[in-house]
Amino acid sequence: MAKKDSVPQPLAKQVKQYVDPFRVDGSREFHLKSHKPGERGGLDKDAAHKIVDRNRGRIRELQEKLYAQDRWSLLLIFQGMDAAGKDSAIENIMSGINPQGCEVYSFKQPSTKELDHDFLWRSTICLPERGRIGIFNRSYYEEMLVVRVHPDVLTKERIPAQLVTRNIWRERFEDVAAFEKYLARNGTVILKFFLNVSKEEQRKRFLDRLEQPAKNWKFSLGDVAERALWDKYHAAYQDVVRNTSAKHAPWFVVPADHKWFARTVISSAIVTAMESLDLKFPDPEKGKGDELKKARDALEKEGREAGGMPKKKKVDGA
Repeated sequence: MAKKDSVPQPLAKQVKQYVDPFRVDGSREFHLKSHKPGERGGLDKDAAHKIVDRNRGRIRELQEKLYAQDRWSLLLIFQGMDAAGKDSAIENIMSGINPQGCEVYSFKQPSTKELDHDFLWRSTICLPERGRIGIFNRSYYEEMLVVRVHPDVLTKERIPAQLVTRNIWRERFEDVAAFEKYLARNGTVILKFFLNVSKEEQRKRFLDRLEQPAKNWKFSLGDVAERALWDKYHAAYQDVVRNTSAKHAPWFVVPADHKWFARTVISSAIVTAMESLDLKFPDPEKGKGDELKKARDALEKEGREAGGMPKKKKVDGA
């Protein structure tokens, strides 16, 4: 027998206040300075944990339907400065999700093979299939962030010199915008999260990594060097969000100084997007109902013959 849809109360309206203020979809002018990393949304930690727990349960329900329906796919992109909390947010929010329907990819420094392709190639081959959730921990946006802040990296891509013009970053924005529109037109729902951590909070988290032996592996001297380029990175992030935000591929500028509130925003945005898809378990195909009944009858008969089930009582006139 086909599994029936449960009808839980939609959460989108209840979490709207933790989504809308942080959503950037190109409908209004964007200024990164107007988004405060320390925002708490009027919550305390305990209240936030309850919201995230509820959201997590709803995501699990919706992911099962997403997988069964096999029509949509969901792409979640996480960007942010080092120690912004990307890894822990992914682990916390997606805990309990069926691993068969969810894959996480972390994009590090590109390999020689990856550099021999266009900058979108290594991400394209990792896109989620229909019915699945794909998570990019960093993504093709590194091309417009790290590579822009470190122009020498661009030379390693061996792009023909005449194509590397003063307009290359505008062209990159156009490429990504077209790519994401293409994905959206083919059933991929795109949500992009910029975890906006303050420079002071990053300093504290770096010190925490140094003071705890179990976290030492997360730290490198390169992190301090990148920290010196903070203003350049933030200028690059502002340009990225301004030029690649769209209703079909919105950015969420997530206050990340308090991890519990960042997780509230991220999980609420995911629930809101998934509920908008009207996901349902598919109805049995025409004629399949008879097949299911025959299968049930055969299994019940087998059980009775083996003595594992009581025989059906005869009904008068049957």
